[in-house]
Amino acid sequence: MAHSDLTARVAQLALACAVLGVGVALLLRAALGSDGYSTLVNGLALSTGLPFVVVNCLVGVVFVAIAWIKGRRPGIGTIVQPIVTGFAVSAVMAVVAEPQEMVARAAMLAGSFVLIALGVAGYLGSRTGAGPAEAAALAWDPPVPFRWSYSLVQGAGALVGWLLGADIGPGTAAVVFGLGPAVDWLLTRARVLRREPRPASGGTAAA
Repeated sequence: MAHSDLTARVAQLALACAVLGVGVALLLRAALGSDGYSTLVNGLALSTGLPFVVVNCLVGVVFVAIAWIKGRRPGIGTIVQPIVTGFAVSAVMAVVAEPQEMVARAAMLAGSFVLIALGVAGYLGSRTGAGPAEAAALAWDPPVPFRWSYSLVQGAGALVGWLLGADIGPGTAAVVFGLGPAVDWLLTRARVLRREPRPASGGTAAA
C-alpha cells in the first residue's frame, strides 16, 4: 500500500469516526433508545455493577476476538474507531442538551441515524479494520451479508441488554432494522462511484 494511499485512508477513518461519534451522541441525547451494542454494554454494566467504560472494553475485546477467530483480522481502525468515536461522543454530549419536546427528539433521532450510517460506512470504507460490533458482523459475511449480519448483532445485543435491565426504544429499532441496510447501500454506492467491482462472494462492499 502506497504511503499516500495509507494517509488518505487514515484521514478518512478519523473523519468518519468523528462523524460517527457525533451521531451516537445525538442518538443518546434524543433519549429514544440507543444502539444494540451500547444497550448490551449498559445492561451488563447494570447487572454486574461494573463501570460502563470497563464493560465496554471487555465486550469490545470479546467481539474483536470472535471476529479474529472467524478470520477477520483487526487493524488500525479497530483501535482508532472506539477512541475517536468515544472522544467525539463525550465532546458533543458536553455541549448538546437533551430536548424536552418529542418533536425535537424525533428530529434529533432522524439526524443521528443519518450521521451514524455515514460514519460507519465511511470508516469501513477506509478498509483499515473494523470496530467491535462491525467486526463481529463482518465475520459472518459470507455466508450472511453484512446488511443482515449487522442487524443480527445489533438485535442480539439489544435483546440481551434489555433482559439485563437496559432501556430500548424507537432509536434501538431504527439501528437494529435499518442501519445495516443503510450502511451497505452507502458502501455499494461508493464502490459504484469509484467503479470498483463488487466482491465475488456477494458480501458487503466493506469486505
